[in-house]
Amino acid sequence: MMEESSLYGPVATTVWRNLARVKLLICDVDGVLSDGNIYLGNQGEEYKTFNTKDGFGIKALQNANITVAIITGRHSNIVAERMQSLGVQHVYQGQSDKMQAYQTLLNDLTLTPEQVAYIGDDVVDLPVMQDCALGVAVADAHPQVRQQADYVTRLKGGRGAVRELCDLILEAQGVLAQAQGMSV
Repeated sequence: MMEESSLYGPVATTVWRNLARVKLLICDVDGVLSDGNIYLGNQGEEYKTFNTKDGFGIKALQNANITVAIITGRHSNIVAERMQSLGVQHVYQGQSDKMQAYQTLLNDLTLTPEQVAYIGDDVVDLPVMQDCALGVAVADAHPQVRQQADYVTRLKGGRGAVRELCDLILEAQGVLAQAQGMSV
């Protein structure tokens, strides 16, 4: 297998080519942008943690004119607030069928699957991962998802995996050195 050298180590040449074409990155939330833990308080409040490195990567992609979207199975005000703070405009929550939101995104943004990367962690993510050009699993994804992914991050969900993918997209497109984001 042919490989390219990257900031994160060797990457298959086919993956590198697909990274260079990405115009849209779609992220799952729980287990990808968060560590997958949901903390519940006595009054019913819900807490999640997000990594600021992932936030920097998302902002850097946006500054490079790459759209970022969210498709998640759960609905949470915390996610809405986090995505608003990052300027992510395409947020689809409560999606039991992620393909429907994915098709809406393709239509609304006039993109083809060859221009899309998707990062997920569980079997519900597989239909979109298999349809787009680049299906990415976080390091601690379900084994079936890792097996079927085009690329598996070296970092875990909620621990910089999204930043890793953002950096690789920017690096493959030759603009990583100019990447400008914000730790938010």
